[in-house]
Amino acid sequence: MTDRPVHGTAAVVLAAGGGSRFVAPAAPTSDLRFGPHATAEGGDRPGAKLLAHWRGRPIVTWAVEHAQAAGLDATWVVSGAADLTGALPAGAVVLHNPDWAEGQATSLQVAIEAARSAGLEAIVVGLGDQPDVTPEAWRAVAAAGSPIAAATYSGQRRNPVRLGHEIWDLLPRSGDAGARVVMRDRPELVVEVPCLGNPGDIDTVEDLQQWN
Repeated sequence: MTDRPVHGTAAVVLAAGGGSRFVAPAAPTSDLRFGPHATAEGGDRPGAKLLAHWRGRPIVTWAVEHAQAAGLDATWVVSGAADLTGALPAGAVVLHNPDWAEGQATSLQVAIEAARSAGLEAIVVGLGDQPDVTPEAWRAVAAAGSPIAAATYSGQRRNPVRLGHEIWDLLPRSGDAGARVVMRDRPELVVEVPCLGNPGDIDTVEDLQQWN
């Protein structure tokens, strides 16, 4: 733990996964919808999903720009499977997770350690494959005072989620559950923040084609 003053909030975009469900079909490399990892044989590489193009730009670019536009104290991107540097807007700080294959919780822990070192009060967490979560959603969740605040859309909890410093030690260190376990076991810590926008994520090539 840090003994620095606790203040400030960082937007954290988790973008470390390999996107195993995103398998590009056979397509020429000039088909930019599938990003630089598509091949003539239709193969794919870890991280191809986030670099695939949605509305003319990489999926992760949209997600990070919307987080950044919320105007929080910092915008961090936790990377892992792919080098996302060329797809990120200026000012976004990359935090590399070498253990990305062990689950999303490891990426969350990378962000928490950075937040502790910076003496931050909270992080607000979203996903790199959710390109249409609005800056207003990030901002509204960040402004909530509860230890955990979750965006809701039509009554359903989705991202982003605010995690205050007081609950960081409760979060899992491995696996893919992330904050869901704490939200389930400690409902008194959670507030819901109604938001507008589309919280859908792009998991497959079919999702990408439907969204485009």
